[in-house]
Amino acid sequence: MNLDDFVDLIERPDGTIRRDAEERRERLVVPSGSLGRLDELGEWLSAAQGGVPARPIEQPRVVLFAGDHGVAELGVSARPAGSAHRLVRAVLDGESPVAILARRFGTPVRVVDMALDCDPAELPEEVTRHRVRRGSGRIDVEDALTAEEAEQAFRTGMAIADEEADAGTDLLVLGDLSVGGTTAAGVLIAALCGTDASVVTGRGGGRIDDLAWMRKCAAIRDALRRARPVLGDQLELLATCGGADLAAITGFLLQSAVRRTPVILDGVVSAAAALVAQRVAFRAPDWWLAGQTSGEPAQAKALDRIALNPLLDHGVTVGEGAGALLALPMVQAAAALSAELPERA
Repeated sequence: MNLDDFVDLIERPDGTIRRDAEERRERLVVPSGSLGRLDELGEWLSAAQGGVPARPIEQPRVVLFAGDHGVAELGVSARPAGSAHRLVRAVLDGESPVAILARRFGTPVRVVDMALDCDPAELPEEVTRHRVRRGSGRIDVEDALTAEEAEQAFRTGMAIADEEADAGTDLLVLGDLSVGGTTAAGVLIAALCGTDASVVTGRGGGRIDDLAWMRKCAAIRDALRRARPVLGDQLELLATCGGADLAAITGFLLQSAVRRTPVILDGVVSAAAALVAQRVAFRAPDWWLAGQTSGEPAQAKALDRIALNPLLDHGVTVGEGAGALLALPMVQAAAALSAELPERA
């Protein structure tokens, strides 16, 4: 596939409409600037939606891409290697933070298995039907995926974005359910930002101890040696040191931008995929919001490179889309205020 096509397919949100939204904001009964970032969000939504005032967010949806990473065998995660299916089951059973929040907010959740290391029969077919392989390769010593698997995962992400756009989803809340995913994300971000392993190695969602942090740092260092020679080819980079979930998220983000569907990013995994996607199409980040800061140094580095300022900083490190979902009410509030505040007489 030719990733260069995305450069032509992705347009920025309408700049003229954004200026119209800014002018309308000056005429509202509430003084300009008194609503802080809600003003900015309302104007951004107007441009993304193509109309002034912004329309209320009526059909948001959480989409979680799931996968296991072979690098977790090295003890780089607080969770056992190959256990991401337990995270998926907790979401499906309504017992995880993101499931509880989504239920409270009335937002449907979709889980997409890209590379879980479990028998597909353990989960519903609607979850497992897109699986590319059982677990991604151990990126410190081998490729995460074959070239064919990377393209398949990338195209799956694109297809999911199309399905959501066709279904009328007007805001996507993105997350991942992975074990070892923050290690792969750290490699991608370090490679694309030209930094070394220690700068991007964080504690992960489970807040690993010092020994595990050192193992994680060493794994990222070794994987970086394999990543640097393929920096010029984004699909090859994802195959070498990413994973099926990261490849799918990258395709999902790019196709969502093509379809003019805004996305709220969650933690370091979605930030890493966003950084890869930005390398493919420089206008794509204009369609994304950073939901929250996770405390992962790699996430901060990626968002700085993409020029996205997180909406929230609540110290939420659990991942799984929970931080992005917490930002949803703020975006909905911005849309409602933009739509319903009257202008001065």
